[in-house]
Amino acid sequence: MRAVSFIAGFVVIGGTLMSAIRTVILPRAASSWLTRTVFRVVRLPFVALAGPRHPYERRDRILALYGPVTLMALPMVWLTMVLLGFMLVMWALVDQSLGDAFHMAVSSVTTLGFAPADTFLERLLAFVAAGLGLSLLALLISFLPAIYTAFARREVQVGQLEVRAGSPPSAVAFLERHHLIGALDDRGEIDSNFQRWEGWFAEIEESHLTYPVLVFFRSPQLDRSWVVAAGTMLDTAALVASCLPRRSIGSAGLCIRAGFLALRRIADFFGIEFDHDPAPDDPISITRAEFDEVWDRLAAVGIELKSDQDQAWRDFAGWRVNYDTVLLALADITVAAYAPWTSDRSAPSHERPRVRRFGSRRAQRFDPDSQGTDRS
Repeated sequence: MRAVSFIAGFVVIGGTLMSAIRTVILPRAASSWLTRTVFRVVRLPFVALAGPRHPYERRDRILALYGPVTLMALPMVWLTMVLLGFMLVMWALVDQSLGDAFHMAVSSVTTLGFAPADTFLERLLAFVAAGLGLSLLALLISFLPAIYTAFARREVQVGQLEVRAGSPPSAVAFLERHHLIGALDDRGEIDSNFQRWEGWFAEIEESHLTYPVLVFFRSPQLDRSWVVAAGTMLDTAALVASCLPRRSIGSAGLCIRAGFLALRRIADFFGIEFDHDPAPDDPISITRAEFDEVWDRLAAVGIELKSDQDQAWRDFAGWRVNYDTVLLALADITVAAYAPWTSDRSAPSHERPRVRRFGSRRAQRFDPDSQGTDRS
């Protein structure tokens, strides 16, 4: 029994340390069964309390705590698992009862030192346990600043979008406002804007895969969401590339590609199913009537549009199909703020994207070299 206890304790300690390393230190998307379990368990009461029957203000207020509570729960779970692992190891190697082993493990891991260590082996185990306990606390101390730095960088760009695209933001409002101030005819201004968002997509891909809990950190303002901001800019780029004449696809196309690659990789990490190589004529959640309504609004404010509206619709659908499914799925699992063409797609008349397994790493990996579908 003591041999089994030693092996079990060693496995628990090693598995916990690997979970902490994968979650905090490893600079890539690396899933851990322990971290996934904590995410799922902590999520259950929040989902129950923030059900769809409640007003959105209540749901947002409750779900805003999900990310921070999970961050606090992770180190507590890691410390508890390390404590249990050392309890099993100490019981196996030191001639003492299970209660005394627990007493010494708590004293060592928490570095309180209230349990005496008389023999060399006891002292050695106590020093190792104390070192690992301090290391986990140090990881948490370094983890929080990195999380909130990435969060702040993300939200600066999201907040600026309200000035350009309204609240809630929409692609048509973005184009209308830029036309009214004369910026839509300034190719340099529009291109630089798409380039900024191309960089933003690269940043959220890196930060949200390194620290997946950021996906569930909600914006400070009720009507803002990083998912909505992403969808708004992708739709803006798609409308520019498909509807505006005398413009090369250029920066708009690059922004779309950077966006759908980032959203696909994040969705893939959470086990969201999507077509890795969609056809240009595959169905999307935007209807032709909705597109025509936007077309009429743009024409009404004097924006010059292409002569062939039917081709423009086909071009727009060819761009949107690359990110349509993953965008709606991320809006769904994050309970994103209401915005047209993004979070409003969760209505019963629209089919929700399927999440195979929340936080699963078993979802099919998409080809990063995939060119996607475009109309260039």
